[in-house]
Parts: sequence; structure tokens; C-alpha cells
Amino acid sequence: MAVYDFDIEHIADYGCDTTEGPLWHEGLRALFWLDIPAGKLYRYDPAEARHHLVYEAEIIGGYTIQEDGRLLLFGARGRIWTWDPETGATKVIVKEIPAERGTRFNDVIADPAGRVFAGTMPDGDRPGKLYRLDLGGTLTVAIEDAGVSNGMGFTLDLAAMYHTDSVKRSITRYPYDRTTGSLGEGTIVVTIPDGEGVPDGMAVDERGDLWSARWDGGALFHYSPNGRLLGSVPFPAKKVSSLTFAGPDWRDVYVTCAGGPDKAAEGSGAGSLFRTRLGVAGRPTYRSRIGLAPEA
Repeated sequence: MAVYDFDIEHIADYGCDTTEGPLWHEGLRALFWLDIPAGKLYRYDPAEARHHLVYEAEIIGGYTIQEDGRLLLFGARGRIWTWDPETGATKVIVKEIPAERGTRFNDVIADPAGRVFAGTMPDGDRPGKLYRLDLGGTLTVAIEDAGVSNGMGFTLDLAAMYHTDSVKRSITRYPYDRTTGSLGEGTIVVTIPDGEGVPDGMAVDERGDLWSARWDGGALFHYSPNGRLLGSVPFPAKKVSSLTFAGPDWRDVYVTCAGGPDKAAEGSGAGSLFRTRLGVAGRPTYRSRIGLAPEA
């Protein structure tokens, strides 16, 4: 396995406990990211080299960017709502999911049709589920035992979806039907050995390769589409949590590292946002269309 020596730029450090969810907003030319348990949403504007806290809620587990530019936020108890970064206006889409009152959403992703796949955390002995939120707001369970849903992405031909289960320490490829949003029987393509950290957020590049953040693994890990380990990118923090491709050419890569302010235990980059380049471009992030008129 190669260890890549890419330049890594430290962008911001808010001492976040669970720094997560970096996502590029094309319309605003800005990068958003989260501190999940604090319910804090941050924004970075590269043109001005300026970052700041822009929104607070009880908990924000994940989010997508809607076709109209609003953010679609996923929180505790199954709550889903929109927030407009231009006006600050909010609108509730789903007040709660009764079965999820004891837990919260975690990672989410919009699919090519504008639906959203959204995972919940386990609740006691009950495993987390992966829901599919359709355009009209209907929720369907896509995976009954999803463990802890983390990084997700789609193959280049859009025939399959990758799903990371941090409990099983695996990445599974599921056949995906773009017309209906349904998933077929999955095949595990990556399994992380005990003692080598936990797979977390993920992104798929223009070649179809996977870049997987490794919680307690201190790096991004690079895999072929079939799961062959190709290399890693070390970061100055144990809990590398997520990444996204960004920028006008989709070659900037923003990486979050969790761990809060405890630099001695978690590394000097804990709680921070970084930027790097991996020698390859990503693909534009799919936008959600929940509650919006169908495309013409």
C-alpha cells in the first residue's frame, strides 16, 4: 500500500467534538460542515478565506443541498427540515419518526433522482436503519439492519450504491435502481480488520475509486471500485471522519477530523477542517429535490 504525500492545509479549528459532513454548495461557492452533537453548522468561503458559524439546532446528523439552494437537515427523533442560507428561514418536512424517537440521523446522501438515503443511529439493541426519503416526503426503510450508516456513494454507471456500516466495519455495494430508488442484495467490498480504526465518511472520484475516512485510523484510505486497497493519506488526527470533493474543478478535497479540543490524546488536527488535493477530480454532488416540483 502506498502512503501518499499530499500537501494538507489547515483551514479551521472550532474544537468540534464530532466534526463531520463537509459538503460543497456550488451556488454559493462555499463549503459547509457540522459538529453533530452540538448541532452547529459552519461555512467556509474560499474566495475570502473566511469561515464562521452560520446556524445552530439541537442536533444535526447530516444534510443535503436542495436543488433550490436550501439545505435539507436531518436531526434527532427523525426530524427533517430545510434551512435557507440566504434568508435563515426554516421549514419542517418530517416532524418525527415515532420509531426513531430515541435516536438521531447520521450520514445522508442525495441520489441522482433527488431522493435522499438517510441512516439512523442504533437505539439500544435495535440496529440503525437506512431510510429512503422520496421526493414527495414518503419514508421507506431501504436497509433494515444498517448498523451505523456512514459514507455512501454511487458507481460511475449509477448501477450500484456503496454504503458504509461502521458497526460491521465494512463497505457494501448494493445494486441500485435509479427509477425506483430500490436497493438489491449487497456485496461487501471492503472489511476493516480489528484494531485498524472504523470506516466513516466516503467519496467516489471521477475514476470510480473510493476514498474512505478512517475514524481512529488517522488517514483517508484509497480503494479501487472492487475494494482493493491502493494507498492512504495520513492526517494529524486519529478520528478522520469525512471528506468531499469541491471547488470549481471538483479537485479540492475538504476533510473533517473529529476529537474535540483534546489535542494531546487525539492529535493536533482534532476538531478541525482541512483541505488537500488527491491528484484526481471528484464528481458534482447530487442535489435533493424533496418537496420540490418534478423536473420538466
